[in-house]
Amino acid sequence: MPPPAVDPTLRVQTQNRVVTALLQHLPAHALLWHTEDTVPYECDGLTAYRERPLLVALPETEAQVAAVLQTCHQLNIPVVARGAGTGLSGGAMPHAQGVTLALAKFKSILKIDPVARTARVQCGVRNLAISEAAAAHGLYYAPDPSSQIACTIGGNVAENSGGVHCLKYGLTLHNVLRVRGFTMEGEAIEFGSEALDAAGLDLLSLVIGSEGMLAVITDVTVKLIPKPPLARCIMASFDDVRRAGDAVAQIIAAGIIPAGLEMMDKPMTAAVEDFVHAGYDLSAEAILLCESDGTPEEVAEEVARIQAVLVASGATRIEVSADEAQRLRFWSGRKNAFPASGRISPDYMCMDSTIPRKNLAAILLAIQEMEQKYQLRCANVFHAGDGNLHPLILFDGADPDQLRRCEEFGAEILETSVALGGTVTGEHGVGIEKLNSMCVQFSAEENAQMQAVKQAFDPAELLNPGKVIPTLHRCAEYGRMHVRRGLLAHPDLPRF
Repeated sequence: MPPPAVDPTLRVQTQNRVVTALLQHLPAHALLWHTEDTVPYECDGLTAYRERPLLVALPETEAQVAAVLQTCHQLNIPVVARGAGTGLSGGAMPHAQGVTLALAKFKSILKIDPVARTARVQCGVRNLAISEAAAAHGLYYAPDPSSQIACTIGGNVAENSGGVHCLKYGLTLHNVLRVRGFTMEGEAIEFGSEALDAAGLDLLSLVIGSEGMLAVITDVTVKLIPKPPLARCIMASFDDVRRAGDAVAQIIAAGIIPAGLEMMDKPMTAAVEDFVHAGYDLSAEAILLCESDGTPEEVAEEVARIQAVLVASGATRIEVSADEAQRLRFWSGRKNAFPASGRISPDYMCMDSTIPRKNLAAILLAIQEMEQKYQLRCANVFHAGDGNLHPLILFDGADPDQLRRCEEFGAEILETSVALGGTVTGEHGVGIEKLNSMCVQFSAEENAQMQAVKQAFDPAELLNPGKVIPTLHRCAEYGRMHVRRGLLAHPDLPRF
């Protein structure tokens, strides 16, 4: 859904007023407002929707962050915090009449404590950089999104990011001890503690995954864990997506929690293999990547158990990585699924729903039918172990009709996921992409409660406004449009 038009005269007047006010607190080089300077900030990884910000502020100190927020609060100007811009749900898309608060300069690793096994870092530190800094102590940071080479820890906190190893080691929520930041009024605020617990309500769990709507995070303390002595990756091929989906459920049912358990369908495998030459089986309808880590004895036992389950589930080919180089090559394909898709299509929209593992085959077969319905291709890659889907719908954004069909395709995937007992998002957030789908999953009363939480932190509703929580009017309009087009596939879902 494109953003509403903004009156050009009003925009210029507001821009001049905000620039003048912020120049009292930031040097001129830390403010960008000319068109050619702000265009790079007009979207995040969800490139189908774009909007130029009123201006971009690039503070270098926490005092400057506080000053920007205080000034914008006084002027009633919206603020959208931005990290590396790798998000996939439009959570960092600018507000046309607001300030984009770019935190890329907050990139210092403040402290590595090998005894406490923690790292205190600024919000702009890259995910992978934490593990690189901790490696000298035999430690690493477990959550590993595919974009970990570029995404920032602040963005990971905002979206509660996961990664291929989240099945065993948890999401960002399970690996962050403390965050520090500022409210919209510019007041310093801290959540959590470096101790095992913090006094009062568990507000840390509330702010992680809040998509920049409650506070602007500047400082994060994360857990570090010892790097396992050995890891082996099993690549298993299946001639039917049903068997691959069932194999995932059977592995977990056997009481095995692998370090990672990922699945790719044939279209995705072909795209990836052509890109990175990971050694994937191109004849398979689906492949599973299943990793075991620990001591050599633990790995040997677990690999044997996993292989037995895979054979019983109908795997047509099983290959275990012989060394670390081959293990990394297997994972390089999974990690490069998104850029590989970019090579075979002008645009793609990556969905992010979560379903019960037992329904993996059902959702994949439903997506195949949707491909015919909307006449668009879809390649599937996902965190199979916890049922987090990442269907990539391939389309050409230069064709408005393809974009429309892509939006409807994505909405039906999310709606079907809810009907199968799942949710509309797993780790990418709601942003602007899933606003309509929030109307499907949650009632008006539930959305109102979420809005009440936001207002408790941000009464003026200036932090990342218009994201995540749909309005009653929006849900009513979406419901009318959805039913009018005959897209409500599941009559047992809410009728808006």
